[in-house]
Amino acid sequence: MQPLSLVLITHNAASQLPACLTSARDLANDIVVVDSGSNDETVTIAQAAGARVTHQPFLGFGPQKRLAVSLAQHDWVLCLDADERLTPELVASIRHTLQNPTYSAYRFARRNRFFGRYLAHGEAYPDWNLRLFDRRQANWSEDAVHEKVVAQGDVGTVNGDLLHDSAEDLATYLAKQNRYTDTQADMLFAAGKRASIGKLIGSPLARFIRYYIVRRGFMDGSAGFAHIAIGSFFAFVKYAKLMERWRQAGRR
Repeated sequence: MQPLSLVLITHNAASQLPACLTSARDLANDIVVVDSGSNDETVTIAQAAGARVTHQPFLGFGPQKRLAVSLAQHDWVLCLDADERLTPELVASIRHTLQNPTYSAYRFARRNRFFGRYLAHGEAYPDWNLRLFDRRQANWSEDAVHEKVVAQGDVGTVNGDLLHDSAEDLATYLAKQNRYTDTQADMLFAAGKRASIGKLIGSPLARFIRYYIVRRGFMDGSAGFAHIAIGSFFAFVKYAKLMERWRQAGRR
């Protein structure tokens, strides 16, 4: 098996980090944690698990994760968030894959927990995530939000689910989505993009149809409806904020 480094960025993740690290303990002999100033027990927990912890004020998600990857001892890295954990099936699949990797990067399905249940349809599943890769041929993008791994060549698929077990309450989740739309609007404004009535109406409507109807989010009951409705609303908010930024710029 190729030697593997487990890579994480953290901030006040003490309540969830132990389960994450435990789920991957049989895969990686090197653990890298880049922490952006936790004031709970995150750093202590990481160090007790044998992680090498680096302190770094938050640079944005993409740059922060790129830094963490650069600190790994091995070229093959597995990047996780503290509120994620590997299922035994996924652990076995990763171990098998790394015995003779045929791609430089691999994706797997993430199952998201929302309103107390793991969703199985819509936007939430399969939520394909590319997290296992050879850093010589793949790495995180520089995006401050909605960062992604960019790989050279084709990407393989590993069987098994990554469980996203966020402990956020609804207020925290909404606040996070609101912050994301601030960053997205800023990026679109900096790129000279403009919002329109068509975008304000069409983007949330298309999103709802795609995930609730086409990808059968309705089968996840009230949790599925809430998850997709919130996502559609914030698609509207993103463009409303972009419109506001142009109006503010015109008054300067």
